[in-house]
Amino acid sequence: MPSNDKLPQNTPPREQNEDDEPDDWDKRISDTGCAGENTRLNDCFFEKKDWRKCQKEMEAFKECWRLKGNTDRTDSRDN
Repeated sequence: MPSNDKLPQNTPPREQNEDDEPDDWDKRISDTGCAGENTRLNDCFFEKKDWRKCQKEMEAFKECWRLKGNTDRTDSRDN
């Protein structure tokens, strides 16, 4: 029986996954100073599939955004 520890010669090498590299979106979020809050908010939505169930995470992100002075980065404001 052939050994299972070698790939057949005609099998192309697997491409390295580049998802670990920060993209422009990741860099922009990191620059806000609220990357951790953003990650927790996205993780909550991924888990619960309902933004209404992520109010605590949303408020933490909004507070971080405000405290870091990011309201100047956007045109939308709370009234």
